[in-house]
Amino acid sequence: MMFPALAHAVAAESIRVGALALDREHAIEMAGDLLVAGGRATPEYSQQMLDALAEHGPYMVIAPGLALVHGRPSEAVLETGLSLLTLAQPVVFGNQANDPVRLVIGLCAFDHSSHIEMMQELAMFLMNDANVNLLLNAVNSEQIRELF
Repeated sequence: MMFPALAHAVAAESIRVGALALDREHAIEMAGDLLVAGGRATPEYSQQMLDALAEHGPYMVIAPGLALVHGRPSEAVLETGLSLLTLAQPVVFGNQANDPVRLVIGLCAFDHSSHIEMMQELAMFLMNDANVNLLLNAVNSEQIRELF
């Protein structure tokens, strides 16, 4: 199955495989750095994602081992997009139901509606356990890009 919205949303520079995160904040910062590298957000957006975690807690851990980290639409978002970070060692986010996290997806949205199609494709992609396993076992970013 093809995922054209995902393929557009994830810049080649926005994927990192086998990263080592010191803690959940570091994992979020890395996801934010990847959004910046892909031209989707400014460095301020990483802080906005950390602020969302501080304000709302680890609700971003949406499934076992998976965190969808994001902030609100803001001027720090240059273009709606995603970053993808696999972790060499799982990180505890503080979500009892779904910890620890090995896959961190950074989301930045320009507004409240432009990312809907992208999120529908992401949900369809992540519902397939084989796709998630391919992400987690990828040895380089090219393998991940080919999945979309």
